Amino acid sequence: MEILNAFQHVLSPYPLMWIVVGVAGGIFVGAIPGLGGGMLMALTVPLTFSMDSTNAVLLLMGIHVGSVSGGLISATLLRMPGTPSAMMTTFDGYPLAQKGQPGKALSLGIGASLFGGIVSGIFLITLAPPLSHLAHKFGPWEYFTMALMAMVLIASISQGSMLKGLMAALLGLLAAMPGLNESDGQLRLTYGFESMDDGFNLLPVLLGIFVMSQIIKDALEINKKGISISMAKTDRIFPKFREWKQHIFNILRSSCIGTWVGILPGIGASISSMVAYGIAKTFSKKPEKFGTGHDEGIVAAESANNANAGGALIPLITIGIPGAPVDAILLGAMIMHQIQPGPLLFQTNGDLVWSLMTGYIIANIVMFLIMVFSARGLAKVININRAYLIPIVFAFCLIGAYAPSNRMFDVWVVIGFGVLGFILDKAKFPLGPFVIGYVLAGIMESELRSGLQMSEGSFVPMITRPIAASFTIVSVAFLIYSIYQEWSARERDRIDDAKTE
Repeated sequence: MEILNAFQHVLSPYPLMWIVVGVAGGIFVGAIPGLGGGMLMALTVPLTFSMDSTNAVLLLMGIHVGSVSGGLISATLLRMPGTPSAMMTTFDGYPLAQKGQPGKALSLGIGASLFGGIVSGIFLITLAPPLSHLAHKFGPWEYFTMALMAMVLIASISQGSMLKGLMAALLGLLAAMPGLNESDGQLRLTYGFESMDDGFNLLPVLLGIFVMSQIIKDALEINKKGISISMAKTDRIFPKFREWKQHIFNILRSSCIGTWVGILPGIGASISSMVAYGIAKTFSKKPEKFGTGHDEGIVAAESANNANAGGALIPLITIGIPGAPVDAILLGAMIMHQIQPGPLLFQTNGDLVWSLMTGYIIANIVMFLIMVFSARGLAKVININRAYLIPIVFAFCLIGAYAPSNRMFDVWVVIGFGVLGFILDKAKFPLGPFVIGYVLAGIMESELRSGLQMSEGSFVPMITRPIAASFTIVSVAFLIYSIYQEWSARERDRIDDAKTE
């Protein structure tokens, strides 16, 4: 009954309008290389403060769905993925477009995106309620080890070395330390600055890391362009059903992979599309055609990265852990609207969570319709000169930081964290672990303190409580595996260098 009521609510004019606005904006931004859904979501959060909380969440979720799908346009026509998740689409989408079939490449990608989103939406509605009941059994140690596992996972699988991922996560934890210590009511790490008494507010930090750092990067690469492929008026975009019969199994397999990879906190859509692409190539009857404009490669990559978005919502809703860095923005927005994701969410905000889950499915259908009927116009978006966009985004970024609290300090925080994010990116430190560390710092600290008080200062419950022990084992296993992988890679490089000498 809840799900029927939720569909009825989401399909009413006002919530549906915000989903359409969010999806359309996400597609537009996702299609432009250098921009992304995380940037637009961070810029949009300040605009939602006066909105109904359900509509605000639907708007941000729509942006996320649209941006993930929009990235395939520039990946296919420009060989520059509009979003990192569309990276694998360039391997076959661009070559197929070069062969004179850009319409077919986009058709395959758009259709696979829809199916991937629908499959993950079904998993979301099916798995979230029972998992939230399971999470009721969580105590302080379970929450702490879960947050720890999320940080280790994203640090282990992020770009660059595991050590850099862990360092970025720890830096995010450190950035959350200044301000009032809620456990004892004492100020810490404020260095005498009154503006620091409340610490660094979440919104300026997100704007700095996601938006300002990208503005700096784009400004320094303002003349970087790809080789664009134009679309003819005769290119057909709407996919024919008979073309999808041969891809049904690939779609279902890749969508399931994307969903389950998305459930693992912190891994992200890029990894899910890589895994699905690799498995599709392994089981393909024509693996040699992958990378040359093969249909199966496009279908696997796009269905997986869109399914990942739905999978990542499952840990966010059930236990309050963001499944990906972009979900950290959604988590922050929910907290700002006095909504605490976690096991009690179905009880405290049941209408919102069911609207979010059903709205996710509606958003994917809206995405499909917008992409199909406006693909030719969207293809022109990739040629917009970023020199015109950067000043506008910069202004909105500063306004968005200043408006909520009317503090100039928050503007400087945006600029400072933007410079920090740019430096980290240049040094190949992943930004995902930093954001996850910053968002989860409060949860980790409070749950760790509660756990230590219950156990009289002992860490033993981390390995004696079954659920906490399982999270601890996964964290340690990933650390050991990542260390082994890096050691093996260095050994291979050393042997190869020795052979060339």
